[in-house]
Amino acid sequence: MYRILRSLLFLTPPEWAHYFSMNCLRLFCRIGLKKLIQKIYAPKTNQSTKIFGLEFSNKVGLAAGFDKNAAYLNELEALGFGFVEIGTVTPLPQVGNEKPRLFRLPKDKALINRMGFNNDGAAVIASRLKKWKKKSSSLIIGGNIGKNKITPNEDAWKDYEICFLTLHPYVDYFVVNVSSPNTPGLRALQEKESLRKILTHLQSLNKTQTVQKPILLKIAPDLNQEQIDDVIDLSLEIKLDGLVATNTTIQRENLNTAKNKIEYIGAGGLSGLSIKTKATEIVNYIAEKTKRQIPIIASGGVFTGADAVEKLNAGASLVQVWTGFIYEGPSIVKRINQAIEA
Repeated sequence: MYRILRSLLFLTPPEWAHYFSMNCLRLFCRIGLKKLIQKIYAPKTNQSTKIFGLEFSNKVGLAAGFDKNAAYLNELEALGFGFVEIGTVTPLPQVGNEKPRLFRLPKDKALINRMGFNNDGAAVIASRLKKWKKKSSSLIIGGNIGKNKITPNEDAWKDYEICFLTLHPYVDYFVVNVSSPNTPGLRALQEKESLRKILTHLQSLNKTQTVQKPILLKIAPDLNQEQIDDVIDLSLEIKLDGLVATNTTIQRENLNTAKNKIEYIGAGGLSGLSIKTKATEIVNYIAEKTKRQIPIIASGGVFTGADAVEKLNAGASLVQVWTGFIYEGPSIVKRINQAIEA
């Protein structure tokens, strides 16, 4: 059934299809069909797990970038996600890069995006989350935070501070995003000393709060081994709560899509099946290097239950889907949980 629907949606622009699909799901929930949707798509068994001191109903989450503005939490909860990472959130609202900025590569089960941190801004999103928190829900919410495009790198720490303090009462954990390829100069912040400044400052702010929230770092799959080692060393040194591995890649190797189409699409982060192996290798390397001292959320190429189990066996504590959700449909959470349980 979903394959037929997907073939129709794939005839439309990707961003339009995204909002059309989610708004239809919202309509179904509003007319009283949420429980039916949960019955069809949500995992049947309790697979709760405790990571970062948080109780996740299951190990399958939705990666940042899908629900940037925390606009569809009720609908995503109906589909059975154990956690949803909203954002990337910036202090000021951003319209993002010019359209078109999201592209499908069906032959590779992949996407290329250069969205550019389009979001409603920290204050508006915090207000939305405040209303959500009044509901009784076990859905864990992560806050993925970044800097505004106009903010110079030397002042980036200020943007992360604003987002952190604004969202702190309403999210369950934070992910510091310095690895998106779609904000000019952002990846330079992955250098060890730049990371140290941002992360230690957030940790200091965290200690002033009544309830401290886990702080994680999201890394790119394009880091070399020395850079990954720097991330590991710093994470252990400052006792970072966890890592998210990985973000999208700027590489375009071993794709089945025609080269002229790739060249026409241009810049952006590649996600999907083609980065699965690289992302898993990084998860495995970090887990072995740290003797699994650092909890890892694995993201990148998770389409099936086998993909998720592979990530967990490599050393991940949780997995996230995004591109897999687009290609595999609303039953992905249920099917992955069945494979994990088997």
